[in-house]
Amino acid sequence: MTYLNRFMQSTLLYVNIAAYKFISFDDTAAKRPQFLALCKQLNLKGTILLSPEGINLFLAGSRPSIDHFLGWLRADPRFADMQVKESYSEEQPFNRMLVKLKREIITMNHPLIQPENGRAPAVEPGTLKRWLDQGHDDAGKPVVMVDTRNAFEVDVGTFDKTIDYRIDKFSEFPDVISAHKDELAGKTIVTFCTGGIRCEKAAIHMQNIGFDSVYQLDGGILKYFEEVGGDHYSGDCFVFDRRTALNPKLEPTPTVQCYACRAVVTPREQISPLYVYGVSCPHCAAGPAGAAEETAAAA
Repeated sequence: MTYLNRFMQSTLLYVNIAAYKFISFDDTAAKRPQFLALCKQLNLKGTILLSPEGINLFLAGSRPSIDHFLGWLRADPRFADMQVKESYSEEQPFNRMLVKLKREIITMNHPLIQPENGRAPAVEPGTLKRWLDQGHDDAGKPVVMVDTRNAFEVDVGTFDKTIDYRIDKFSEFPDVISAHKDELAGKTIVTFCTGGIRCEKAAIHMQNIGFDSVYQLDGGILKYFEEVGGDHYSGDCFVFDRRTALNPKLEPTPTVQCYACRAVVTPREQISPLYVYGVSCPHCAAGPAGAAEETAAAA
């Protein structure tokens, strides 16, 4: 029996959705209480970001509640074609329901980058797998994967041989990629992230500064997992909820996030005596003794 079939038979099945759309959205303040009231009525939990540049959401709830919410959302012509990525969990992965007003749905601090006015080319997961299988794109150019996520996310898992610039926040990406432009000349660049939103802005920026062969991975890692699986990917994918990480089958993994320092704690690190659930982990244990213990555990 597959993981999904087991979940479908569970009476405590939660449907987790992730979605975004770049679209002019100038009535966010008026819409915020409507979003919040409906989500609470449907017993949904998660976070919705409303911005003049669009919407970004992560929600979890029952199948009927999720379907009702999406029907309501898509009744607005601006969101009628909104695409959603789904996964499943036996527990509610969010603690509360938040609807926030933001300047950007993903902060890059480059207001002239407006995906609504034209996306960079996107590559579908199946096509990307074929490129990676053969070692080049359809024009024969070598393919280079560029991870646009934060360093701690990359450490949980990423594509094989990916370029990781160890950024701490997405707003650092423009300066970092500009500094390495010459190293990527003559190659086909595929930017990627968890669900597609960061790599969408990243690819546009790269086009704007002169990259002539750059793509975004359509739907990000989660859609790649859904359509292709784990080929050419090592590890899991970090997600911003209590599940912490999903494997290529979109199953929650034993990886957790430390409540104290927010570091990702692998199953091996959870064996350390410095790991106390809800209190501390080897990454934030204070003093030289903690550092020595962490080094010994990793040996």
